[in-house]
Amino acid sequence: MFGDMQEKQEALQKALGEMRMEETAGDGLVKVTVNGNREIVNISIQSAAITPDDPEQLEDLLLVAVNRAMAKAAETEAAESQKLIQDMLPPGMGGLSDMFS
Repeated sequence: MFGDMQEKQEALQKALGEMRMEETAGDGLVKVTVNGNREIVNISIQSAAITPDDPEQLEDLLLVAVNRAMAKAAETEAAESQKLIQDMLPPGMGGLSDMFS
């Protein structure tokens, strides 16, 4: 049983690593893409976001986009983990998964 659980957990981590979530800030001037394992896989910055006399603006846009993307990844990870728990419970015991959320 525990071997099966470990295999399913590893499969979940692999699946999360392949998922992509994207968030933007500044009307799309900054775009951050993360995977379901909460790893940043890409950052795109449009030239209009780069203002040499105001670097704080770009920093703020990056923070907003990264935080939004990480929150979305965390939500996705929680939902996928919940599905895994639900799938592992014996039939008729699905209500127990609420204890883990």
